[in-house]
Amino acid sequence: MSIKFDIQESTEISDIYILTPSISEDIRGNIWTSFLKDEVEKLLPGDLHFKHDKFSTSKHNVLRGIHGDIKSWKLVTCVHGEIQQVVVDCRKDSPTYKQWQDFIINQDNQQLILIPPNMGNAYYVNSENAVYHYKLAYDGDYIDADEQFSLSWNDDSIGIKWMSDNPILSNRDMKKNAKYN
Repeated sequence: MSIKFDIQESTEISDIYILTPSISEDIRGNIWTSFLKDEVEKLLPGDLHFKHDKFSTSKHNVLRGIHGDIKSWKLVTCVHGEIQQVVVDCRKDSPTYKQWQDFIINQDNQQLILIPPNMGNAYYVNSENAVYHYKLAYDGDYIDADEQFSLSWNDDSIGIKWMSDNPILSNRDMKKNAKYN
């Protein structure tokens, strides 16, 4: 059984990394590694380390995001189901400011996406349900929802091509006012 990753930097937006784990399959199913400290943390700046993990379960047609903050690195994936993962560059000095990249993540295309600070993170659930996993690295204390920036999921200036025009949204995500960092 192999526990290696293929690690590639995005060709569309700098500093986003796509990690594809090796997957071992047999008649029982499959097994794959989601984190190897020495492999993944070398992509982080300085002495930064991952501090905590979160899981989110969502139903079909749920869209979560677009949220971010100024200091958190996020390693995200879908561990069950299928999602459209979207990352938006919110770095005002970046040549790819307000550009986005999406990834379809499911059991046939298992990937982990490393998202740096100042990027908007969002995903849409395309399966009956999905389990989403976040691994977070940051200095100091965690920046929670009230300190994060949020962008409207259908902001015309970004122009994301979502898999649904009428997703299920939280109250936070229904707001039309974009709040950039």
